[in-house]
Amino acid sequence: MTKRSSRIMLLLAAFTTSCNFSQDQIRMMQYTSDGQQLYNQYCSNCHQENGTGLGTLYPPIAQSDFLSADIDPIICLIRNGREGQTVINGITYNQPMPANKSLTALEIAEITTYLIVTWTEKPELVSVIRVEKSLGKCP
Repeated sequence: MTKRSSRIMLLLAAFTTSCNFSQDQIRMMQYTSDGQQLYNQYCSNCHQENGTGLGTLYPPIAQSDFLSADIDPIICLIRNGREGQTVINGITYNQPMPANKSLTALEIAEITTYLIVTWTEKPELVSVIRVEKSLGKCP
């Protein structure tokens, strides 16, 4: 079992040991599970299953200063992709990230929740409403 899988399992176990699940806890468990599947399908080819990126070609997500910042740009990035240079953890990357226009707001919420739960210190449920608001502000 990988460190990432262990962390997810511990988080899910913490939620399941409680007798009274809140709707947000249940939703976070579902979003994290579904988000992992979507991440593996759409993102892991470049960013790798463990989030470490691919050398100097594709940036890491795990321990990324970009991920630890505001999540609105992450939501926009997942939907719209990116061209040109970007600096992650002080390293410049210049590979385009393809847009994922076919992903629904729910799927983006699930991927974003998975990223935050897996690779940040502050697990957070990203709601569909938050994604819709963020997408409305994307440049």
